[in-house]
Amino acid sequence: MHTYRAHPDVSVLADYLEVPGLGFLAVNAFVIHAAQPVVIDTGLGLPDRDFVASLAAVIDPPDVRWIWLTHPDRDHTGGLFALLGAAPQARVVTTFVGAGIMSAERPLPMDRIYLLNPGQSLDAGDRRLTGFRPPLFDNPATVGVLDTSNGVCLSSDCFGAPLPAATLATAQNTADVSPEELRAAQLLWATIDSPWVHTVDPAKFAASFRPLHDFGPSAILSTHLPPVTRDRTALFATLLDAPSASPVTGPDQAALEAMLRQFQPV
Repeated sequence: MHTYRAHPDVSVLADYLEVPGLGFLAVNAFVIHAAQPVVIDTGLGLPDRDFVASLAAVIDPPDVRWIWLTHPDRDHTGGLFALLGAAPQARVVTTFVGAGIMSAERPLPMDRIYLLNPGQSLDAGDRRLTGFRPPLFDNPATVGVLDTSNGVCLSSDCFGAPLPAATLATAQNTADVSPEELRAAQLLWATIDSPWVHTVDPAKFAASFRPLHDFGPSAILSTHLPPVTRDRTALFATLLDAPSASPVTGPDQAALEAMLRQFQPV
């Protein structure tokens, strides 16, 4: 994991996973350097990751006041409980559904939860952070973040894309990815991460982009893509084509056995 500033107010804690057959998927967490600092998601929970140590490169963990979980999937909650221990003043921003999902494994302390739904805002001292439902998501508890002080949008899984190299997945922007390659990768991710998109009414799906379009983000920061600071029009146009993109079917047992045979000695 390495860190950098994607915006004067926002640090990125950049990580990635290699996904066989797909490529390299960014797994980003973020710090909004507000008067009351906000950590957005807490990375992977793999044994060789130490989220709190990585976070300490950009902020003193005890200074964290809010931990906003865009949703409770494991690639967003890996360092959560370690951070709760290191940041005794911090509260977890989530939804009622999100808290319930997490309680199936390890309940959150109720006095450290702050429930926030799409459309509601969090006062972080010098700014208000507004929750919104991204157009694409894979978890019913998903709530992205709109920072009205600087126009930054933190979109959770939406706009993600597996990329062909780890260096691209952890790059500081998407400028090194060709528009054609990025479009294909984002459509692939959309159909994998949000397979329901093939069943939606295209007109209603297009309407779901209106709040984000009207917000006019200065930057889009996705969990699963390097920061986007260039023209965002192409991103919206790509995802509008997701309902008609080809569905993706993953490997079955026969394919798994074939892959395993490749690792067996001859």
